[in-house]
Amino acid sequence: MLTYEDLTAWAGADHVIRAEPDAVAGWRIPDYQKAILVNVGVPVVEQLIEYVTFQTDPEPALETSSGGRLYRLTQHHHGGIRPDLRWAFGAEPDTGQVYYVLPDGQPWFANSSITLWLRTLHHYGLHVTHSPTLGDPDEHEEEALAELRELAEVLKKIDPPAFDGYHGYMWAEFLERWLW
Repeated sequence: MLTYEDLTAWAGADHVIRAEPDAVAGWRIPDYQKAILVNVGVPVVEQLIEYVTFQTDPEPALETSSGGRLYRLTQHHHGGIRPDLRWAFGAEPDTGQVYYVLPDGQPWFANSSITLWLRTLHHYGLHVTHSPTLGDPDEHEEEALAELRELAEVLKKIDPPAFDGYHGYMWAEFLERWLW
């Protein structure tokens, strides 16, 4: 079971944000998924999660281009070049499936549950934080590509449905384009 201490070991205590119980109490997701947000938290992850911003409204507020709404978990500006462009992770009501929502509102499947999303983020963040090759990928491009393929295999074992496709599946696309 993933713990707060597991995340803070690589992200740092000031980069793991736990939800206030009242913020997620009204969310229509399984109780065990609410509990992991409260007890374990969500890490800030370079190039992926800039802000952990749990919405406080009990109704899903993150709009998608498919007409659905998700519970907002995070936000990111990708370099801050265009602050009006925002990416976000959100959780689907009832199931707790996690989607990565692009600036145009297009939802890309990320993980089958909040629990699996956090395990995936943990393994990704831990690996990237401790990798000398990924710390300077331009210097070691071939090695970095091989390492990213290995990382994708590890993440695929955590949540196989997250890698069932390419287009519209966040992790496969993100890892493929990581170096660029």
